[in-house]
Amino acid sequence: MSVYLDNAATSFPKPDTVYQAVDHAFREIGVGPGRGGYRRGLEAGRLIFRAREALAALIGAGDSERIVFTHSATESLNLAVTGLLRPGDHVVTTTMEHNSLARPLHLAEQLGVDVTWLKADGSGYIDSRQVADALRSATRLVALSHCSNVTGTIQPLAEIGAITRGAGVFLLVDAAQSAGSLPIDVKEMAVDLLAAPGHKGLLGPQGTGFLYVATGIELTPLLVGGTGGHSSGLDQPAAMPERLESGTLNTPGIAGLLAGIEFIETTGRGAIRSAEMARVAQLVAGLGTIPGVTLYGPADPERRGSVVSFTVAGRDPSQLGFHLDRDYDISVRVGLHCAPLAHQTIGTYPEGTVRVSPGWFTTARDIDLFLQALHTIVKR
Repeated sequence: MSVYLDNAATSFPKPDTVYQAVDHAFREIGVGPGRGGYRRGLEAGRLIFRAREALAALIGAGDSERIVFTHSATESLNLAVTGLLRPGDHVVTTTMEHNSLARPLHLAEQLGVDVTWLKADGSGYIDSRQVADALRSATRLVALSHCSNVTGTIQPLAEIGAITRGAGVFLLVDAAQSAGSLPIDVKEMAVDLLAAPGHKGLLGPQGTGFLYVATGIELTPLLVGGTGGHSSGLDQPAAMPERLESGTLNTPGIAGLLAGIEFIETTGRGAIRSAEMARVAQLVAGLGTIPGVTLYGPADPERRGSVVSFTVAGRDPSQLGFHLDRDYDISVRVGLHCAPLAHQTIGTYPEGTVRVSPGWFTTARDIDLFLQALHTIVKR
């Protein structure tokens, strides 16, 4: 029986409605939005508008024109960082960031931006007072993940947002591990820029993502070109979201993303969060009975997302992942998870950890099978 436990990378399976929506967009619409005034083109435009509205409602954005579609959270973060920062600016970030944020910030450093890397504690947590103490007169941005993809640590966004808003500093949030399951309200949390992929907790297809850009923020486009409108001049249009959306949008992917969001709203984010917490609690309890296991991340379940990382004394994580896959058809993630600074912070660099990440479709039996298999491998 195949068991999939790598939902932090890509959620699988998807709701049936997601597959159906992608198929319908391919077969029945077949064209991109804004590329023709005929019925199919107009239908594509309406679909994209509905998806924007759904995402705006999901994160409390209000104005759906501030939702920019991208092909990934990585593209969204690059757009936010390179579109906002200039040489001489100061940025505050953390040592818990995925390379999708850490690498654009490192590149910005090389181009003259000053970056402060706040070190998290052993569980991956950043105290909001660290952020407050790091702010300077030149600080333009605080950038961090909502939930770590290594430890599952949930950062105190509302507290940090209150600090940045009071200081007149922008707040960029990587919501790759939180969108769809954790509560997000960009206005209440004082979030100015928020990036997320479609293929993780939002239950959509790969190749989809978005960036929320608060009113009053103007970003330099990452790409310029055709936008489906404003075609009379060579200048990139100033209107949002077209200013930041050059090229034909992934209409079938966005159709699937819309279906994923509708599934989440119908099911209830609270129900999804509760189910994931139950599976995480089952994992933590079961791993605690296996000799040699060290768990990483917060002990408080309310401060952890649906990610559990661990090591086993004397065993290479890649070896454990290999045997789980080959001998039991159980999929987990091993290694550094594209977040080397996070592993340096928690003391698991360079080997990394075994990461288990349940999703909505993960059952208690799936976790039992994983725990039984791991126990057998470790004992053997």
